[in-house]
Amino acid sequence: MASRFGIAFQEWRSHSWGRKIFDIVVWLFALAGFSIIMAWAVYRLGFTNNSGSVDRNSRFMLEVDEMESMSDSTVSQQRVQQRWIQQYVKLAAFSRFYPTNAQLITQAAQYGHDPMLVDRMIAASSLYVEDLSEYNQLLSEVNAVLAKYPQKESGNVIPWMTGVEWPALKDAIIRDKALITEAGRLTGVEPRLIVGCLIGEQIRLFNSNREKIKKYLGPVKVLNVQSQFSYGVNGIKLSTAKAIEEHLKDPTSEFYMGSRYENLLDYTVSGDRQIDERYNRLVDYRNHLYSYLYTACILHQTMMQWKRAGYDISNRPDILFTLFNVGFSQSVPKPNPVCGGSHITIHNKVYTFGAIGFDFYYSGELAEDFPFWRERFVPGDKDLTEEEIAYIQGSVSNCKRPPRGWEYTKKDSTTTTLKTPDYVATFEEDDEYAGTYANE
Repeated sequence: MASRFGIAFQEWRSHSWGRKIFDIVVWLFALAGFSIIMAWAVYRLGFTNNSGSVDRNSRFMLEVDEMESMSDSTVSQQRVQQRWIQQYVKLAAFSRFYPTNAQLITQAAQYGHDPMLVDRMIAASSLYVEDLSEYNQLLSEVNAVLAKYPQKESGNVIPWMTGVEWPALKDAIIRDKALITEAGRLTGVEPRLIVGCLIGEQIRLFNSNREKIKKYLGPVKVLNVQSQFSYGVNGIKLSTAKAIEEHLKDPTSEFYMGSRYENLLDYTVSGDRQIDERYNRLVDYRNHLYSYLYTACILHQTMMQWKRAGYDISNRPDILFTLFNVGFSQSVPKPNPVCGGSHITIHNKVYTFGAIGFDFYYSGELAEDFPFWRERFVPGDKDLTEEEIAYIQGSVSNCKRPPRGWEYTKKDSTTTTLKTPDYVATFEEDDEYAGTYANE
């Protein structure tokens, strides 16, 4: 056999180079064809199939999937909240042994609506833990300690949030969520700060004008629009609004917010007509966008004033609320500022304006609608567009308003009541003008 191969090889070597190249190419094609045929045969005969196997933890995984769920809409919100608290206790215990997994589960749970998801995630993580006895023992000890203190049936720990006014006010604020959020975006101010100012103004009106609020605003859950010296849902004076507009335009002002905001409150009219337009912006009871824009500007401008003076109060909502309440004239940057402002009596207890806003800000109330921003104030990276400015300027409703100046009128005879389909105004003997909007 070897000699035959040797003779054949000698004969092949005697061929010309062209014949040799031709033979090599033929052999290569033959080899390639053989390889393809063999690969196909191996595949068709099933030699490449991986039959796999049933995971040894499959049963456990099924049990995890079948664990109790509270995503059913029939489950009461109170029960869901109680279970969330229990789950956080479990996470606290789990974190003592597996902090990385506990942190991941905590972050993920914030995006879920079913508290039982925490149980499932802990169970899934424990799949790789041979002994959970220490975790179970700690959890048992923690629950035993908690069991020594019976669950209290008391309501909100913040007293002024326990009355009937707060639920009605919350509903009214949520109705303005889109406008408040948009005002925050346009001014670079966290909407939750705007809401804090709004609550301070509205809760004061709910209690100082309690009967009218219960009669007109409580049932329909709308915000009260002031028209007595201070205007709109946030009680902004005309002189304050004018100062805000001037600060926006003056790069030398300590209150200057930046070039992005210079045209934020531009007018489509000129001269004395701007005075009436400014008034219309603030007392508009159908669209409160301007009230929120002016409010946000006050917060942003006072923050910039203090920041330029070397005092960063962007992380002090209580001080920001206080400065909103006392006004630009009393905003004097200094170390160690204190919370305060107007006194507000609610259920026979006296609060300051700044404290009311502070209570709300950190209460967790309305956090889903007005979440905390990573930064409370965001500097603008580009100027407002013409479309954005046009949108703002078009946000004044064609609604009936009390004529400007009535707030300074005294009544000289018996009580008179003016009623229109949208407005209810009452003049009391020797009282200044007072009014509430009844319909939206």
